[in-house]
Amino acid sequence: MLESVMLLWFVLTAMSVLYVAIDIRHTPENPVLKWGFLLLTLYGGPIAALLYVFGCRKRSPEEHARFVAARWRQVLGSTMHCVAGDGVGILAGAVISKLLVLALLAETALEYVFGFAFGWTIFQALFMRDMAGGSYRRSLKDTFIPELLSMNCLMGGMIPVAALAWRGVAEAHDPTHGLFWFRMSIALMVGFAVAYPMNWWLVSNHLKHGMMTVPAPGAAAAKKKAPMAMPPPVSRARIAVAAAISFAVLFTGLFIGIAGRG
Repeated sequence: MLESVMLLWFVLTAMSVLYVAIDIRHTPENPVLKWGFLLLTLYGGPIAALLYVFGCRKRSPEEHARFVAARWRQVLGSTMHCVAGDGVGILAGAVISKLLVLALLAETALEYVFGFAFGWTIFQALFMRDMAGGSYRRSLKDTFIPELLSMNCLMGGMIPVAALAWRGVAEAHDPTHGLFWFRMSIALMVGFAVAYPMNWWLVSNHLKHGMMTVPAPGAAAAKKKAPMAMPPPVSRARIAVAAAISFAVLFTGLFIGIAGRG
């Protein structure tokens, strides 16, 4: 039964990735977020493909801008960007951990370090440095806190699933078996759901971007001339509270994973 479910999942995932890869070329979304949707579809299969359809898929820049203006779609873009980039590092850490036969705490630490490093330094700061005036150093500074808070919640959701799902089945912890990747796909999508509320707060307070529309050439020139109002800064106290919540989510997930292993 499980083998049939996995086969169906992988077939649907392959079809979903093919669909998103072809269709998103005609969507006026930021190129980095296009790659983010493609990566998310690799992790989340048909679930991620549906998120793309209902959260981003419009053809004209004007229609797309109106469509993605909804707060939940902005937060979808923010969360997707986080999970897509962090997921690459997390999966790399998971594979290396299994090859080295690391214990749960060491495995979790390696996945966290790899996920945060790739998500922060590359997928956030490097690829989105234009939002910081082209300065990579400034982009690193601007994206550190948002990435940290989102990553904590992502891992807090992932750890219980990755640690407890099929824990007595050797194939689930062997990267050469499909069950390993099925388990990690479920873990990443649960992590996505857990990270979504924190990304809502980050987007609402202008600490993270959401969906972005690539305008038509003429509209782009006009937009550059329009003055932009800077949002009020978020107080350190509010950021500290949000950070405390994110670490609470992370350590709660870790506690559940360790306690569940008995």
